[in-house]
Amino acid sequence: MRIAPDYLGTLAERLEAGVVTISATNGKTTTAAMLNTILAHDTTVCRNAAGANLVSGIATTLVHCPADARVGVLEVDEAALPIVAASVRPRVMVLGNLFRDQLDRHGELELVADRWRTMVAGLDPQVTLVLGADDPAIDALAGTRGQIFRFGIDDPAVALPSRDAAADSTFCVYCGAAYHYDAMYLGHLGAYSCPRGDHQRGALDFAARAVRLDGVRGSVFRLDAPDGSSQVVLPLPGLYNVENALAAIAAAFALGVPSALASQRLAAFAAAFGRFERIAIDGREAVLLLIKNPTGANEALRAIAADLAGNQVVVALNDGVADGRDVSWIWDIDLEGLLEPAAGVICSGTRAVELELRLRYADLDDARVGRVADVETAVGAAIDATRDGGEVYVLATYTAMLEIQRALTRRGLTQPYWKTER
Repeated sequence: MRIAPDYLGTLAERLEAGVVTISATNGKTTTAAMLNTILAHDTTVCRNAAGANLVSGIATTLVHCPADARVGVLEVDEAALPIVAASVRPRVMVLGNLFRDQLDRHGELELVADRWRTMVAGLDPQVTLVLGADDPAIDALAGTRGQIFRFGIDDPAVALPSRDAAADSTFCVYCGAAYHYDAMYLGHLGAYSCPRGDHQRGALDFAARAVRLDGVRGSVFRLDAPDGSSQVVLPLPGLYNVENALAAIAAAFALGVPSALASQRLAAFAAAFGRFERIAIDGREAVLLLIKNPTGANEALRAIAADLAGNQVVVALNDGVADGRDVSWIWDIDLEGLLEPAAGVICSGTRAVELELRLRYADLDDARVGRVADVETAVGAAIDATRDGGEVYVLATYTAMLEIQRALTRRGLTQPYWKTER
């Protein structure tokens, strides 16, 4: 990058079917993995599978791109996206959502939204935008562009009963009036309209309807797309994975894959690292869930709430650079009542003390809350306390999840995360 900073574009040009860039606060890794699952049946994909999504990671991915790769699927950090997009000149750009995340690095989400507006205004008109229309800030990026696909959920039956405390963009991006929501699905994502008529959710090209959620086992929904309707069976839980699937199917459609075929291929999808990854350990099962901001944590907790009875939970909070030094976001998680069914909760990580304090404010029974700073030791203790056939739910920030991955690798239970994919 220092010697030939313009060479990223030259490397990307080798991919004759073009590059798809995927960015969002929540879901970009899973969406990229889903899109790879759809496309890999027909072609070799160049992808930053290990999640290195800054400019350096994108450069490394393109340098090591397989010789026979025809298409690039690149997840890109929200702050790095304008630089990467200018370099690789994507054919398709997927923009999913914006939430408060790593405020010490990104700043407030309005700053990221402003940068994205400037970026989109400067894109080649031939670029296809795939937009998460449930997010007002993302939907507003459409402007007057022609090549746009909007995706979102359209099923009030699975809407939240009340406003999420972690909701962010709830005021009109044009006039500042508070949006009216017909349905709010997660965070500030939903079906909204400005009472002054300045903005409302755009018409959905890819819509999830008749959604059925089955706890941690997965979800099913009817996909209504420009080329017809089909059923999507996802082995991942939660509405946010419904959103991820919609984004992946829409991006694949932009590349010429029929939506029904893409839906069919997602039935065999395997979870990305730490995103509801399930690992068998000594007759028990550990379910790994990455958490990094209030909305993501809320959705993870809601997805597992019905399955916690009699099982152990580990919540690991680190404050490394990759996690974000500011951990005040834990006070915006809706913890009240959600962990009550668990047999025990262990707080771990470099900020385990703050996490334990947060659980005390959530009125969780002190007798069922423990603190073990070392993440590997905490997971081991939870496994030992779990009955045969039971489950351990591990909610961890990024660097804590990497510690868990290394520990599991040493025990031969999983593959190294940084193993290069070919």
